[in-house]
Amino acid sequence: EKPDDQKLQLALGDMCESWMEIRSFVFSVYPKAKEEWNFPGQKYGWSFRLKDKKRAIIYLLPRDRFFMAAFVFGGKATSAALSSDINQEIKHEIETAKVYAEGRGFRIALRNDTAINDVKKLVNIKLSY
Repeated sequence: EKPDDQKLQLALGDMCESWMEIRSFVFSVYPKAKEEWNFPGQKYGWSFRLKDKKRAIIYLLPRDRFFMAAFVFGGKATSAALSSDINQEIKHEIETAKVYAEGRGFRIALRNDTAINDVKKLVNIKLSY
């Protein structure tokens, strides 16, 4: 059953506000963004994708009292992220991420608000490349 706002609030608790902040930020920098829920199966659970015409900008993955922000970056976006001022731990996640044909996929766990600004910077990098 697709999550609605009430179920999302129950699952995320205090982190629901941060989820909404990232969602709103994507729409502020890319008003044409499309949003969609996806359920690839019981093993993975629900995921929320904000995308442009053809590609995902960011995936938000709800968990119990936190969520993950996931990205797929090509080579130029990866280089831009690694030369940016984002947190070193996030840079390490990007550097060690497995590289697929469509790019380098990585996830960031958001258990508090400390990485929100880094996620916003990564959204801007994704939209630039």
